[in-house]
Amino acid sequence: MRTLKFGLAALALAVSASAGAQQEVTLKVSHFLPPGSAAQQRFIQPWCDKIAKESNNRLKCQIFPSMQLGGTPPQLYDQVKDGVADVVWTLPGYTAGRFPAVEVFELPFTMTNAEATSRALWEFVQANPAAKDGFKDVHPILFHVHGPGYLHTRDKQVRTLGDLKGMKVRAPTRLTNKLIASVGATPVGMPVPQVPEAMSKGVIDGAVVPWEVVPAIKLQELVKFHSETDPSRPALYTSVFIFAMNKAKYDGLPADLKKVIDANSGPDASAWVGKVFLEADAAGRKLAVERGNTIYMIPASELANWEKASAQVDDDWVKEMNGKGLDGAALLKSAKDLIAKNSK
Repeated sequence: MRTLKFGLAALALAVSASAGAQQEVTLKVSHFLPPGSAAQQRFIQPWCDKIAKESNNRLKCQIFPSMQLGGTPPQLYDQVKDGVADVVWTLPGYTAGRFPAVEVFELPFTMTNAEATSRALWEFVQANPAAKDGFKDVHPILFHVHGPGYLHTRDKQVRTLGDLKGMKVRAPTRLTNKLIASVGATPVGMPVPQVPEAMSKGVIDGAVVPWEVVPAIKLQELVKFHSETDPSRPALYTSVFIFAMNKAKYDGLPADLKKVIDANSGPDASAWVGKVFLEADAAGRKLAVERGNTIYMIPASELANWEKASAQVDDDWVKEMNGKGLDGAALLKSAKDLIAKNSK
């Protein structure tokens, strides 16, 4: 009987292990842009295809664009934390002040190159507990930034700092709002899906977005003018994004499927997405050119005025972090050092 019991126990373990090895998992992946957006077509879908291939189709995605699981873009982080979605792509900055440490990458004139800065961002989060602890309730897959953020305006071309006076300009995050205010405009914070309606109704006169997102919201049809910045200078701004998985969902995966997720996570994956977003800028710019919109590049000599005007944003952020018990100066130095290292 003892031999029989041991044999049955061993058989049960073998069956259990076999079932685990063959387990198929479908991940509900949620984001806030349309299915035709560069984010889904060039990043989220290819990532999903890759994990499917590497898991022999045992890991699959069901993608829910445009907030099809309900809620608003600022709620995405909590949706993945609470298991409403298994994976989300969102901006930590959509929940102002909740993730203060990573805001450092959104300071004016900080980002150099989206690919290098995205790798630096991943390394920054891993190296700084103040940043890493903020995401302890989820399983981060990657972090990234987009290409240079530019000004897109409806009725007035922005060439100099003075041109911004009296304009209402949309910004995505808390620090970008502060940047807009520092250069003389009135900031209006909102997630990017709200921009078309706000622009068409005159709630805003312009918006800061990268070229990459222009096709998704058809911004080229709503504005006449685009102000780029001299590429020899750091970008006017960028935004931080996270691609994150529900912690319990990740922890419950069989070991071999965890390895597939891990192989498509981390610094290389972050840098890849940064590069994808940078490359997607060309398509958005092309639409503006084809429509006959006016594109102007703000020269480095004029940008020096913008940098001087916005310098206080950095100083205020450092003081604010110090007030939260964080070393603001050290966080800023860490971010800039990592960007410089990865930009070589």
